[in-house]
Amino acid sequence: MESSPAKPLQLYVIPVTPLAQNCSILHCQETNEAAVVDPGGDIDRIVAEMEKRGVQLTKILVTHAHIDHAGGVADLGERFDLPIEGPQAEDAFWIDQIEESGRMYGVPGRKFAPTRWLSDGDTVTVGSHELKVLHCPGHTPGHVVFVHEGLRFAIVGDVLFQGSIGRTDFPRGDHGQLISSIKDKLFPLGDDITFLSGHGPTSTFGQERKTNPFVGNKNAW
Repeated sequence: MESSPAKPLQLYVIPVTPLAQNCSILHCQETNEAAVVDPGGDIDRIVAEMEKRGVQLTKILVTHAHIDHAGGVADLGERFDLPIEGPQAEDAFWIDQIEESGRMYGVPGRKFAPTRWLSDGDTVTVGSHELKVLHCPGHTPGHVVFVHEGLRFAIVGDVLFQGSIGRTDFPRGDHGQLISSIKDKLFPLGDDITFLSGHGPTSTFGQERKTNPFVGNKNAW
């Protein structure tokens, strides 16, 4: 699957693991530098996509530390000696148990040490592009979202989906926090923002604000 929020920053989406998680490569066309977001597994497939595109991989970005999003971080980081940015520090306990989670879900994974924990209001760079970091807890306590305000595009991990929201029945999940993250942090950014979820198709904040049964305007929450 391939899509592009705008020509200066290409987005290549690679579904990985049996859970079909949307790993993505953000590619700055001006500098040829790229970041892999949420390499949950199937590292050889991710590397093949990088080689096909001819990009220069410079970092790994992590929205949260569930196995399908972070299981391949250690292997990919070591293979290319890459810095790891994210998630927010409250997800450290998920990193500590990532190998156990991998055995449970049949997805190989190893612990990793982020080079940089991210906090609300931080920024990350991909080549000449800057993305804002929003701490959006609820699905996990340390979940972050990456927003390119200029291109009106966001990578939201498992916070929000087309027609649904993230699960909150995992340890330290919090339904109230998740709803607040969506309604108070994401939706105010604008209806026109297109977002990539951790699973499934893209949508817009406006579409979800109007029609999502969990957080839409007609939902009596």
